[in-house]
Amino acid sequence: MSEEQKKGSYSADSIQALEGMEHVRMRPSMYIGDVGVRGLHHLVYEVIDNSIDEAMGGHCDTIDVWINEDNSVSVKDNGRGIPVDIHKKEGVSALEVVMTKIGAGGKFDKDSYKVSGGLHGVGVSVVNALSAALKATVHRDGKIWEQEYERGKTMYPAKPIGETDYRGTIITFKPDHEIFQQTTEYNYETLASRLRELSFLNKGITITLTDKRETDEKGEFVTEEFTSTEGLKEFIRFLDETREPIIGDVISMEGEKNDIPVEVAMIYNTSYSENLHSYVNNINTHEGGTHLSGFRRGLTHTLKKYADASGMLDKLKFDIAGDDFREGLTAIISVKVAEPQFEGQTKTKLGNREVSAAVSQAVSEMLENYLEENPNDARTIVQKVILAATARHAARKAREMVQRKTVMSGGGLPGKLSDCSEQDPEKCEVFLVEGDSAGGTAKQGRDRMFQAILPLRGKILNVEKAMQHKVFENEEIRNIYTALGVTIGTEEDSKALNLEKLRYHKVVIMCDADVDGSHIETLILTFFFRYMKELIERGHIYIATPPLYLVKKGAKKEYAWDDNQRDIIMAKFGEGSKIQRYKGLGEMNAIQLWDTTMKPSARTLRQVVIDSAAEADRVFSMLMGDEVPPRREFIEKNAVYANIDT
Repeated sequence: MSEEQKKGSYSADSIQALEGMEHVRMRPSMYIGDVGVRGLHHLVYEVIDNSIDEAMGGHCDTIDVWINEDNSVSVKDNGRGIPVDIHKKEGVSALEVVMTKIGAGGKFDKDSYKVSGGLHGVGVSVVNALSAALKATVHRDGKIWEQEYERGKTMYPAKPIGETDYRGTIITFKPDHEIFQQTTEYNYETLASRLRELSFLNKGITITLTDKRETDEKGEFVTEEFTSTEGLKEFIRFLDETREPIIGDVISMEGEKNDIPVEVAMIYNTSYSENLHSYVNNINTHEGGTHLSGFRRGLTHTLKKYADASGMLDKLKFDIAGDDFREGLTAIISVKVAEPQFEGQTKTKLGNREVSAAVSQAVSEMLENYLEENPNDARTIVQKVILAATARHAARKAREMVQRKTVMSGGGLPGKLSDCSEQDPEKCEVFLVEGDSAGGTAKQGRDRMFQAILPLRGKILNVEKAMQHKVFENEEIRNIYTALGVTIGTEEDSKALNLEKLRYHKVVIMCDADVDGSHIETLILTFFFRYMKELIERGHIYIATPPLYLVKKGAKKEYAWDDNQRDIIMAKFGEGSKIQRYKGLGEMNAIQLWDTTMKPSARTLRQVVIDSAAEADRVFSMLMGDEVPPRREFIEKNAVYANIDT
């Protein structure tokens, strides 16, 4: 074979074999989703999942998590402790195998773990591979064992370092800045939200989170303890604390159907939104799946059967649809599946067919018993369903009006939209701008090739407190639908969007950097969360960050986005520097707006992501709902982050 032929050949020698840990470091996003903020926090969840698996097996009831001063994280549990005896096949301790071999672990042994979450057996070794340093300390059989690693490589064999009457595992790891170049700083609230969720999903476990980077007014580390005695019932009350219930208490059931543990809790409230949260082995399946379809089928069938028998539907001149049974419903479905099969874009959609029938059967039995034992609540629920059906009927005309007016159906673009000339949606972005004045400045400052501007008049409708037909009748909301090119879904699924028709892959919310601007921003985000959630989930929604200050001294000038930056620039410029405070986008000229907020090479866009759908649902309900005390408490707690204009 000639040299030329050898160069073009594809043989066994051409295959680059990467060791497991090496492959994780080269392709981290394959294992943890991304190497940004979300992936960073995912490392903690993977270690905690191992402790939760111990708890699910009945071997652990206490988990402690610390964010240390150097942004390393420690997770301690009182489980059985990772085995440390020599693994026959590998010739090293089982601890080292678990920490350094991808796919190793007790989760593949059905005798050790009936059900587990995490990344299906790759979790803790992936954390090790992506950490600059990791230390495992195991208390087991009266001895303390220890082993340390650097970037996934073993520093020394597992060794005994003392005696103990405690049992359990402590993992301390520091994320590798070479992998997580954006940030290695943990967010306390993000971790607290997930731990709270886990405590509700696994009642009887106590989980404590301590932040050693911060102290309270007593000088003690900030600490929260999460524990739940009622599980999903408490979770529902937590999520719905700012909504007004229309029935006496949470409807719930817990049991096993076809060898599948099923837990369901639900309540009806006065809102117009449907909030369903589903979990498989503690993993939030935000794309749904067979357990969610089973819940919907069981709910619809049982309520329809009861409503028909009650005679309350006799005078109704139109049919009841599936959506009508779920308006104003908050529900959580949690199943434990021995071998879950996931599908969907982000692998968070359950595909096991056998789960659908199990959940449907469980929900039917639960509801039948409840409706029979609580006739007053049953009538209230059916009345809510009839009201939803009547409103949906009214919304049909409004929906059809929006669909007729969308650009794809030939109705033309909104008159206020200044479109861009580029036709490829991936290259296009649209700015939703507060007010005509700022809209005019943005139109002058933009790059007409790929940037479109849609001015919105004042504060758009608060969709949290509006019936569906009112939402579709609102002019500003109709303009958003029309400009984006997406049509509203069918009556069966009013939130389904035809995203292949989306005209811009970046939708940027650009509001004033003041209290009113923040309110408008929240109103727009509430609309996207309730009616176009898929746009957020696919990463299409962004928030622009205009500067707060312009600092000038002679010919020198610099922009500042917060008070700290302003003070640094003033100190650098010295005496005689002048400050201009921007209270609105309209105070900037077109060049300034382009240079600071719209120019791709200079601007900062914050991508809107949903870390926890349940927490996002609760916060939007609290901020935009009717209840004032929880909103006041939230504002007081977070006031340090707010810019209040006086």
